[in-house]
Amino acid sequence: MYVTLTEVLGEAEKIGSTVGAFNAHNLEMIPAMISAARDAGSPIIIQTSVGTARYIGMENLVALCRGIGEREPVDVVLHLDHATSLDDIRDAIDAGYSSVMFDGSSFPYSENVLKTRRVVEFAHGRGVSVEGEIGTIGGTEEGVSVKEGALTKPEEARDFHDATGVDALAVSIGTHHGSYLGKTEIDLDLIARIHTAVDVPLVVHGGTGVDEADYAQLRDSGVRKFNIGTELIVGWTRTAKETFGSTELNASLRKNIVPANTAVAEIVARKISRMLPTVVG
Repeated sequence: MYVTLTEVLGEAEKIGSTVGAFNAHNLEMIPAMISAARDAGSPIIIQTSVGTARYIGMENLVALCRGIGEREPVDVVLHLDHATSLDDIRDAIDAGYSSVMFDGSSFPYSENVLKTRRVVEFAHGRGVSVEGEIGTIGGTEEGVSVKEGALTKPEEARDFHDATGVDALAVSIGTHHGSYLGKTEIDLDLIARIHTAVDVPLVVHGGTGVDEADYAQLRDSGVRKFNIGTELIVGWTRTAKETFGSTELNASLRKNIVPANTAVAEIVARKISRMLPTVVG
């Protein structure tokens, strides 16, 4: 089904699971990503930057994700990632996105609260979920560039959620956008303390650099949405460079693109397998 973020995170909370949120950079990779989640028995959050959404067309993205979600036995969320403009939020909701993130983390705290609250009121009135952010995540990703992040304070996370009513809360625990050449040192004690302080599904951004061995502890500390972006685009581009470099100029494009989509699907499948809780018995 084509569903909201609130629906899939609510189910994840019940079973103690984490849902993968995977950044799409073109239409071609989306069916492969959703198929990987379907085969794993997991919901999936397809997310796009504002730039990608404008490039592909918000209505086109909605049509594809809704079409697959209504045809296949898999829950699909389409989420706008790191939007800072209220115009972008409005257009995504009008186009049919089922979830949006308003990223006011670069604003003063009071401005972040006020703008996030307005987005929540607007989106909830139209049946759309909202993710907010408190604390800042360093690094560079499409549409996001922060020289140095600031870790989230548990008490500030609690107050922010109480003041805004967001459905999911992105927090900073040491991850970095765009990191893929090494493993990121994250503060596992901090995420546990945030989880104790605030009763809301937590979100980790910059997930590519996180050691998969830490997924279980993040899951147990209330992380219900885990973002993967850079690893997907690196995998897709690396494979596409190989295939485009070795095929004839008049060969069908699918001979070059299908292997790149397969590489993305394999990453999605592996990540999901690490995020799901272990079933005993």
